[in-house]
Amino acid sequence: MLYKFKSRATADLIMLEPNGRQLLKIVGKGEEPHGIITAAQIPAAIEALQAAVAAEEAAEREQQAQQQDAPAAQDGEEPQDGPGQSGGEVVRLRQRAAPFIDMLKRSAAEGKDVTW
Repeated sequence: MLYKFKSRATADLIMLEPNGRQLLKIVGKGEEPHGIITAAQIPAAIEALQAAVAAEEAAEREQQAQQQDAPAAQDGEEPQDGPGQSGGEVVRLRQRAAPFIDMLKRSAAEGKDVTW
C-alpha cells in the first residue's frame, strides 16, 4: 500500500506504507488509510517531526561514541561493519521526513490542510 499525501498548496507526495505510517505516528495521527492534518494542526506536526529527527540523530551520535570507546576488535573477530552488515547507506528519518515537512510548511503558509 502507498500513502498519497495531498495539499492544495503543493504537489502530491507519495510514500511507501511503512514510511508514511511512521511519519503519521510521529505527528499523532492513526494508521488509517485516509485522514487529515488541518492547517491549525500543522505547526505541532512540524515540531513533532523535527523533535523525532533530533532524537534519532542524538541516539546515533551516542551509539557512535559508545562504539568508539569500545576496545578494538581482537584478532579473528570481524569488524562491526564487516561482511555481515548491509554495506549500503541507511536512509535516515531526516531524509524521509524532509519532503513531508516541506509540504506541511508550504501548506501552513497558504492555510491549506494536508490529507491522505
